[in-house]
Amino acid sequence: NTFVIACFLCKERHIVAYHMCRAVQLSLQNGACQYTPLALIHFVGYAMKNEKSASICRIAKNAMSMLKRFDVADQYPSFYLSYYSRVAWRFEPLQECVDKSRRAFEAALSLGFVDTAFYCAIHVILKSIFSGKSLRSILKEIDYYLHLLKTYKSEVSKTYMLIFRETVSSLIDNGQTTSIEATPRVGDLNDPCNKLRESALFHKAMQSFWIGHTQRCRYYNEKCAPILAPLAQFTTYLSKFYHGLNTLDLVTKKICVKGKEVVRAAIKAMTDAAASSDWNFTNKLRLLEAEQQSIRQTHRKAIPLYEDSIERAKRSGFIHEQGLACEKAAFYFKKVASNNEKALEYFKQARECYEEWGSLVKVDFIQKEMDRLN
Repeated sequence: NTFVIACFLCKERHIVAYHMCRAVQLSLQNGACQYTPLALIHFVGYAMKNEKSASICRIAKNAMSMLKRFDVADQYPSFYLSYYSRVAWRFEPLQECVDKSRRAFEAALSLGFVDTAFYCAIHVILKSIFSGKSLRSILKEIDYYLHLLKTYKSEVSKTYMLIFRETVSSLIDNGQTTSIEATPRVGDLNDPCNKLRESALFHKAMQSFWIGHTQRCRYYNEKCAPILAPLAQFTTYLSKFYHGLNTLDLVTKKICVKGKEVVRAAIKAMTDAAASSDWNFTNKLRLLEAEQQSIRQTHRKAIPLYEDSIERAKRSGFIHEQGLACEKAAFYFKKVASNNEKALEYFKQARECYEEWGSLVKVDFIQKEMDRLN
């Protein structure tokens, strides 16, 4: 287990696989012991693939049950880090993954496991950004972690936090009043050995999407897609969702006419993910389907899909994606259905969602669209 963690942090994935399988093999040969739950959850986190997600989830839950049999308080932070950061998002509400990762951070720090604690903190912030939590509160939490990192020296964790902070600052007001002097040192993003490349490219794509830079978003998504594709992790699915949605937007604007494969891959990914987590992914699937039907101008299919996406995002607490679905529905009624009254109604809903989320950038954008209609 120690070798697994060390190799994972060093991104030596082929060595991770060997030690992981060896640890599970020892448990199968000699019987379960106090190290078996952690070995199983490491294996699950690495082996998670679409076609095996149901059986993998069962192994993860069995590992969680097995953990209660042994008195292994010192293993809880490492176990929770692997479980809630790499596995649980597939079948548990994203907000619960955030809360449990935060508890793991606190437990790890109290036990003196500083590296584990801040890797938990990284996943707290990453998932908070996409869980619908207020952007201002996320910014405050990032600054809290950055303050702690002045005492607990960890340059890697600090860089991740600065990447996240840059994203949140961009979403709030494009960094006009929320940026700080410290910036993430991510190195050469074309260097395949750069361990920060995956995260930096993903967040550049997310920033570009929400600010409305569609061609820049496509550029960064195309750069990070080959890196994320083999990993089948949380950001892999988010990247496919936003890449698919952005591509549909480019097709609508007649900037991109060859986006069928990207959209097909996005819908397949969301369909697979929604099969095990309706809470986290079905609203995303419905929005992709709605945008697809909008391009085809099949009104009787598009409108119910937009409404279903809005309702499911609201039910799951994803206020940002509720606003996004309302925004897309408004543009559909404005440009495709030529119904300005309905468009204005959905724009108002989108503005309310973005105000609650705390994104001044999106509020200003929606307000300008409403002013044009008025």
